[in-house]
Amino acid sequence: MGTTLKDRLNYFYEFKDWYFHIGEEFKFDYQKDLKSRDLLSRILKKKIPKWKLDTILKSFRNKILLKPEILIYGCGPSLEETVNIIIKKKGKAFFDKFTNIAADGASVLLRENNIQIDAIFTDLDGITRNEFNYSSFNIIHAHGDNIEKINQFENEIINFQNVIGTTQVEPLSNIISPGGFTDGDRILFFLRSLIKPFQKLFLIGMDFKDIVGKYSKLSIDNNQLGSQIKIKKLDFAVKLMAWVRNKIVNDIYFVNSKHVNNQLKYISVEDFFKLVKP
Repeated sequence: MGTTLKDRLNYFYEFKDWYFHIGEEFKFDYQKDLKSRDLLSRILKKKIPKWKLDTILKSFRNKILLKPEILIYGCGPSLEETVNIIIKKKGKAFFDKFTNIAADGASVLLRENNIQIDAIFTDLDGITRNEFNYSSFNIIHAHGDNIEKINQFENEIINFQNVIGTTQVEPLSNIISPGGFTDGDRILFFLRSLIKPFQKLFLIGMDFKDIVGKYSKLSIDNNQLGSQIKIKKLDFAVKLMAWVRNKIVNDIYFVNSKHVNNQLKYISVEDFFKLVKP
């Protein structure tokens, strides 16, 4: 692995066995993944010369390192409940103490509550242009099933400065392959080379059970039982969370989520309040 920040974030060759295993399980089309990656790469090239990946990555790392505690928001059914509890007990200003990173549609809830979003990791199927332009950074993932979405967001990708592109196949000069499967677990894969050992990570709405949260897709109005394929995807996501967690020295806590894996730490909202800096 190289020494540049971009090189340190590329984990495809470490992750590729997982990728091909997942691809076989879900019958993903490798060629379509390549097509989506190349499309995003071409769009990012239209940003040049004002956009340079290395510069954006350094800026993103600086943003991540600003605060000792990071909140990572998933789209699980506990998301809304947990955020509402925190608002009720601590007020919205409480969230300003943290770096706030959202997985895809979780950003909708944050924007609706006027909570700052420092970064969104998204394949674009759970957000609108409102969230895209509300966040400080957008990390756009390209895969075979979101080619249409990437085309729809082309102007936003070109005009928004702080964009980073990711893929699940081999990286390109302007596209990173950090590993990970879903928007939620991909955040940990991406952050592992950026965060400092003293930083704590608190995961909210990262449930990975059989209920799909209403913020998972724009077309969903209520929490609902997931399809067998969705449940299978969530099962893989929690396995990847446990796998990558062993490669990270930081304290990582799942807040107000049901236990799904004994390798992960689960805490209540009250315990969360006790652990964060006053």
